[in-house]
Amino acid sequence: MSPRRIIIDTDPGQDDAVAILLALASPDEIELLGITAVAGNVPLELTAKNARIVCELAGRPDVKVFAGCEAPLARPLVTAEHVHGKTGLDGPVLPDPTMPLQERHGVDFIIDTLRAEPPGSVTLCPLGPLTNIAAAFRRAPDVIERVAQIVLMGGAYFEVGNITPAAEFNIYVDPEAAAEVFASGADIVVMPLDVTHKALVTRARNDAFRALGTRVGEAVAQMTDFFERFDREKYGSDGAPLHDPCVTAYLVRPDLFTGRRINVEIETGSDLTRGMTVADWWRVTDRPENALFIGDVDADGFFALLTDRLGRL
Repeated sequence: MSPRRIIIDTDPGQDDAVAILLALASPDEIELLGITAVAGNVPLELTAKNARIVCELAGRPDVKVFAGCEAPLARPLVTAEHVHGKTGLDGPVLPDPTMPLQERHGVDFIIDTLRAEPPGSVTLCPLGPLTNIAAAFRRAPDVIERVAQIVLMGGAYFEVGNITPAAEFNIYVDPEAAAEVFASGADIVVMPLDVTHKALVTRARNDAFRALGTRVGEAVAQMTDFFERFDREKYGSDGAPLHDPCVTAYLVRPDLFTGRRINVEIETGSDLTRGMTVADWWRVTDRPENALFIGDVDADGFFALLTDRLGRL
């Protein structure tokens, strides 16, 4: 089978970094056409820088990285330095990138790629707020039907919210963008907190990264050492959830994940529940199904895959 041809849209973020590394370590399953950066965990200047740092860490300075939108469609930017640190990649000490940032805007790259490639051949993989994806769909609605699939990390149902009582961070930052993407008619797969909170980096799993004895393994272990302090204190869990690598792991091993097709709507009007992912998990409405909402993961299989692939870099 030919590899899935993808664009990663991202706001790195330590877990975004691991998702990118997994994609680059899986050339048989994934062909990365480019990376578009978006403002989210940290401002755009840093997310565009961090994406290039990660590519160079993987030994792939040839990957094209584009800067996209620096603010949500209709709201001021909310960031998450309290989780990811002031750089977004706090933990390891990594050199500034030498590879160039592409001159083209990230939204233009998404549009141009979808128009140039055969219909149904490019999968979009958003790991942050959905601003770039919605902006592309607004500017060029003809590309929506050309998208093979959107596999995204965002939202929650049983786990409710991690930035407010009702909302997950990626959706909360730009709920209008999320609402437009979920209403677009594209084929969507969602990795919500319900599944990512089951992908916990325990001490043993992080030791396995470090035991790889490579620059990548050590950097990933240091990243998770850093951001797990926040999640362990917040949730009382055994480790930090690796949210975004669930997206790229799904492309490599979809059999590790289970979910159900349901309707998902995004709340944009309420101050109390802004950004809430209203997931009709129990199918109590007659609203049409618009997403495969993932609810469970084989965590041991996930980390075995991740450790094996990171060891190849």
